[in-house]
Amino acid sequence: MNDFTKLAATRRLPIGAEPQPGGGVHFRVWAPRRQRVVVELRPRIPADHDEPPITADPEFSVQLVAEQGGYLSGWSPHARPGDGYLLKLDDEARRFPDPASRFQPEGPHGPSEIIDPGRFAWSEADRGWRGAALEGQVIYEVHIGTYTKEGTCAALERELPEIARAGLTTLELMPVGDFPGRFGWGYDGVCLYSPSRLYGRPDDLRGLVDRAHSLGLAVILDAVYNHVGPDGNFMREFSDTFFTTRYKNEWGETINFDGEGSEGVREFIVENAGYWVDEFHLDGLRLDATQTIHDRSTPHILTAIGRRVRDAARGRRTMVVAENEEQQTRLVRPVEAGGYGLDGIWNDDFHHSAVVRLTGRREAYYTDYLGTPQELVSMIDRGFLYQGQHYSWQKKARGTSTRGVPRSAFITFLENHDQVANSGRGERLHQLAAPGVLRAMTALLLLGPNTPLLFQGQEFASTAPFEFFADHRPDLAEKIREGRAKFLSQFPSLATDAARGRLSAPEDPRTFERSKLDLGERRAHAEQYALHCDLLALRRRDPVFGSHDVDVDGAVLSDHAFVLRFFGGADGDRLLVVNLGARLALTIVNESLLAPPEGARWRVVWSSEEVRYGGAGAAPRERPTGWDVPGLTATAIASTWETQPA
Repeated sequence: MNDFTKLAATRRLPIGAEPQPGGGVHFRVWAPRRQRVVVELRPRIPADHDEPPITADPEFSVQLVAEQGGYLSGWSPHARPGDGYLLKLDDEARRFPDPASRFQPEGPHGPSEIIDPGRFAWSEADRGWRGAALEGQVIYEVHIGTYTKEGTCAALERELPEIARAGLTTLELMPVGDFPGRFGWGYDGVCLYSPSRLYGRPDDLRGLVDRAHSLGLAVILDAVYNHVGPDGNFMREFSDTFFTTRYKNEWGETINFDGEGSEGVREFIVENAGYWVDEFHLDGLRLDATQTIHDRSTPHILTAIGRRVRDAARGRRTMVVAENEEQQTRLVRPVEAGGYGLDGIWNDDFHHSAVVRLTGRREAYYTDYLGTPQELVSMIDRGFLYQGQHYSWQKKARGTSTRGVPRSAFITFLENHDQVANSGRGERLHQLAAPGVLRAMTALLLLGPNTPLLFQGQEFASTAPFEFFADHRPDLAEKIREGRAKFLSQFPSLATDAARGRLSAPEDPRTFERSKLDLGERRAHAEQYALHCDLLALRRRDPVFGSHDVDVDGAVLSDHAFVLRFFGGADGDRLLVVNLGARLALTIVNESLLAPPEGARWRVVWSSEEVRYGGAGAAPRERPTGWDVPGLTATAIASTWETQPA
C-alpha cells in the first residue's frame, strides 16, 4: 500500500479537507468539470502578525491528483486545523471555496477553514446517549438566530434547561448550512457542510448538541436537499451535472439525483446527511420540501439518506422526518413494502383545518378545509384528511392512503416557520384566535396520538412576529421581495394595495430583529406557558395519553364538539372532550364512547378552563340524565374504579 492509499484510507468522508492522524491534511474534491485543481493555503497566523496573501509557494499549495469519477485528491504536510484555503480551478484567475468546506469564517465567498472534529471533547452524558426514535417525542422547531437576542448556538445552549423543563423532547433546528448575508431563514444555504458562522463555530454547534443530550433532549436538523441558494453557490464551477432542467422546482435549480453524472451528486448529498449525525452527534434530520426531490433511480435518494443517517449513528436511535406538500405516504412506508423507509411526515392537513377553525380564514390553500369536528376526528384517526380526493385549490387529487401508517408518524402542528410567516405580518395564533378555542385546540395537539410540534415561542404566546427575512445583495433582494409579495397574493386578504404596503421588506434588518423572541414573556404570559407545560407533563406522565401506540377512536357530538377515547387496557381509558362552540347539553347520550368501562366512573384530570390558564374554571359534568359540556373547552377525563377490578 503506497503513501497515498494509506492517507486516503483514513478519511471519514469522501470529500473535503480532513486532518490526518499522523499530521498534515488530506484534501479531496469532486470536480468532474476540471482538469486541474490546486489547493492554495492561507496558514493560520498569530493575531499580532500581518496576514500574508495567498501564495503559489509550493509549501503553501497542493496540486491535487486526478482519480476516477471526477475526484481529485492530495495531501499537504504543512496544512493544519485552523488554516484557511481556496481552490484554484484550471487556469482561472478567481479562487473558490471548497464545496464541502467544514467552515466558512468569512461567509460563502471567503476562504474555507480546515476543521478537526476530533478536538471537541464530548461529555460522558453524550457518550452514553442512546439516541431517540420518533415515537413519544414532542418536537420544538427553533431558529438559532432569533431564539435569543445574541442569536448564537452558545446563547441557545443556555436556554436548554428551561426547554427541557417545559417538557419538550426534541429540538428541530432550522437549516444551519452557511448562506450569504447577516441573517436569513437558512433555506437558501450554499455551503451544506459548513455550520453558519452567524451562529458560532462548528464546536459551538457540537456544544449545543452535547448539552442537549445531557438534559435528555434530542436534536435534529432541517436539511435542504431540494435546491441550493442563488448567491455563493459555486457548484457549477466544479460540475456541469450537479443540477438538471428535467424537473421543475419553484425554489431554484433542481438537484440531479438520477441523470447523467449524478453519482457524485448523490454521494455529496448522502454523505452530508451522515456527516451531521457522525461529526455533530445529531439525532436525525427533517427533510425540506421533499416533493421537489426527484429521483427515478433505485434506491431512491430519500431511502439512501435514511440508511446513511442510521449507519452514521452507529447503533443510536435516529429519526428522519419529511415535509411533503403532496402528502405521499410512501415516504414513511417500509422499503420492503415499496416505501422510502423514513420515520415521519408533516401533516399540513391538520394545520389547515385547525387554522380555519381558529381564525375563519378560508382562502388560498385553506379553501378546501372547514375546520369541523368531523375533519379533526378523521385526522386523529387516519392521519391525512385528503387521501386521494379532489382538491379544488390545486384542481387535482391530493394525498395518498394512510392505511397501515402508525399515528406517531404524522407530525401535527398549529404553528411552524412557514405558516406563521404566511399570515402576512408574522402574527401568532394567539393574536388571531379566541383564547378558549385556542386552549382547546392546543390540548388536542398535545394530548393527541400523533407526534406534536411546537414552533419557538408558541408555548408562551410570544408577541414577536416571525416574518420572512433574508439579507441578500440588492439585485437579489429586490427579486426576493417581489417574489414574496407575489406568493402571498394567493391570499385575497393580502393581495390588496393596502395589505401589500404593510408587508415587511425581507432584507430590512428590522424585520429580522422584530422576529427575535423575548424570553421574559415566559413569565409575562404565565397562563399560556402553564397551559403548555401542564399538558406536556400530562402527556409525559399519564401512561395512556403518553402511549404512542394506544388505540384511539373518536366521534362527533355536535356541529362544534367531539370526543376522543383512548383505550388504555389495564391503565384504564381516557376521554378528551373538545367543544369548540357554545355550551352543549347532552340529554340523549347515544354515543357509546362516552360510556365508562364496566364498573368504573369518569373523573376529570385536566381542563382548559382552569383559572390558572385564564379560563372560567368550568369543566364537563356527567349527570344521571346526560352530559353538560361548557363552551370553548377541552377536558381530559380518566376512568376510575370504586374498587379495583379483578
